[in-house]
Amino acid sequence: MKELNCLVIDLKSFYASVECVERGLDPMTVNLVVADPERSQGTLCLAVTPAMKKLGIPNRCRVYEIPSHVEYIMAQPRMKLYLKYAADIYSIYLNYLSKDDIHVYSIDEAFLEVSSYLSLYHMTAKELGQTIMKEILEKTGIQATCGIGTNLYLAKVALDITAKRSDDFIGCLDEKTYQETLWDHRPLTDFWRIGRGIADRLAGVGVTTMGQLAHFDQEKLYHMFGIDAELLIDHAWGRETATISDIKAYTPKSRSLTSGQVLMKDYSFENGKLIVKEMVDMLCLDMARKNLVTDSVTLQVGYSHACHRKPARGTTSLAVETNADTVMVPSVVGLYEKIVDPSFPIRRIHISCNHVILDEYYQQNLFDLDKDFDRNKRLQEAVLAIKDKYGRNAILKGRDLEKEATAKERNRQIGGHKSGE
Repeated sequence: MKELNCLVIDLKSFYASVECVERGLDPMTVNLVVADPERSQGTLCLAVTPAMKKLGIPNRCRVYEIPSHVEYIMAQPRMKLYLKYAADIYSIYLNYLSKDDIHVYSIDEAFLEVSSYLSLYHMTAKELGQTIMKEILEKTGIQATCGIGTNLYLAKVALDITAKRSDDFIGCLDEKTYQETLWDHRPLTDFWRIGRGIADRLAGVGVTTMGQLAHFDQEKLYHMFGIDAELLIDHAWGRETATISDIKAYTPKSRSLTSGQVLMKDYSFENGKLIVKEMVDMLCLDMARKNLVTDSVTLQVGYSHACHRKPARGTTSLAVETNADTVMVPSVVGLYEKIVDPSFPIRRIHISCNHVILDEYYQQNLFDLDKDFDRNKRLQEAVLAIKDKYGRNAILKGRDLEKEATAKERNRQIGGHKSGE
């Protein structure tokens, strides 16, 4: 049997657990929801405590979906606080492993490659996982769960499926136990990287379990999924060749920078245009901070649900690779006016800067146009310096003060949620 050497540690109902710890409450017994009380009943809950999950309330439900007879505490999101807890817990991982053997998958989940540490600590992978979990609980009050496997995939599946059923919050899998215990498990969407769409396509050909997938005609799978069939086949057998070092060494062929928001109410065509201008402004500053430029921008605008219309989508190419708002804002606004139907209310906006690369333009171009770009760059640097020193709302454009603008509020958020400041 291969050695168990991969761990995945998840912080149980992380946001909700932090709020309970801050209040001196036990998340395993107290009903608490992390959601913004200033928003509507349709707002999404960022987390609910394990106590609420036991009542059948899902983690990412909407407030109105919580049964009326359930009493609970509603905690306003405090993203800055959650980031501090996450950083403290990452420092605990560093007490045991090098950062080269840690892959942070999300704010509340991390992969750990522990094979080279087991002889050092004279521990099994499970004992090391228990030790780390115990220190997290003692130092932060957060209960962790742990999946352990012979590869990253099995460790993740052990976390997502097996650990949840275990009294000690730990699950262990190798290829043999995976096949013996989970080949008949349903639904397929419980398995890492199988979403609803893939599961539905597999169900269409009679595949509803991993065991059935493992023995299905591989030629048909390649016809259905292309190169992605290789991953499905490997995972069906419990195989995974990628390691944390592979993940850290990976460099994508192209990069993008994105921004999106769901508006709190239906917006008119003109007010939607205002939001697009604000969002492009923010993306320009973000690229300037990171010394990046783009050659094209993709815009997607979703209408109100009541309209039952597909989102408007298009891409505009820029004359030069740039992060200058003087170029990007007019170009994206022109695209907005071209693709968006002004007779329908707007509810969602998503903008993506494509083919993002490091900025070398200013050092290479000697045309007269360079003077305008140089002035814009110096202005961006000054704005960033002011924001860094005095806060992101220390300097604003006039349109950011309009009634329907959202920039000021978004500047107070982290990841689209209130920072807690």
